[in-house]
Amino acid sequence: MSAPARDWSNTRLVEACLGGNEQAWNVLVERYKGLVYSIPFRYGAMQQDAADIFQAVCLDLFNELPRLRDAEAIQGWLIRVTTHKCYRWKRQQPALSSDWESQEIEPASTDELPPDVMAELEQEALVRSSLEELPPRCREMIELLFFEQPPMPYEEVARRLRLAKGSIGFIRGRCLKRLKDILENKGF
Repeated sequence: MSAPARDWSNTRLVEACLGGNEQAWNVLVERYKGLVYSIPFRYGAMQQDAADIFQAVCLDLFNELPRLRDAEAIQGWLIRVTTHKCYRWKRQQPALSSDWESQEIEPASTDELPPDVMAELEQEALVRSSLEELPPRCREMIELLFFEQPPMPYEEVARRLRLAKGSIGFIRGRCLKRLKDILENKGF
């Protein structure tokens, strides 16, 4: 059996997982890690809570793999399950504000999310998967510049990437152009 590749379809990865291939599981988890983590952060979770939710979602996915009807629908399933877990986590937080309770963001069920929330999460997943297709240097630069909180100054980005500070803007532009091309090819 060949080692699973990042470009394998979800169906192929799930089949390999069900066959006991641990590397396939690692590829599947890595593929959706950013998406799953992004949802708890939207709910205001700190790193440790987001990690706990991520682990719970991974456990649910592992247990659900044999019963999945459509492996290509894993992304939507993960969004629904993660959102549901985040909502439950948020409701259990002791310092709930009245603003939170007045917001009507609870999904009707784990099977339905408001279309705008689902669309936004799917777009985020598409951006994250497209980032994976960039050369490592571009991917790292974009992650440092746009995904770090608080935003990382150019001086720190330059130091981490071992680049001159003055070259960051030029390289950033080229990397964003590559990302835009990938996204456009995927219909974004």
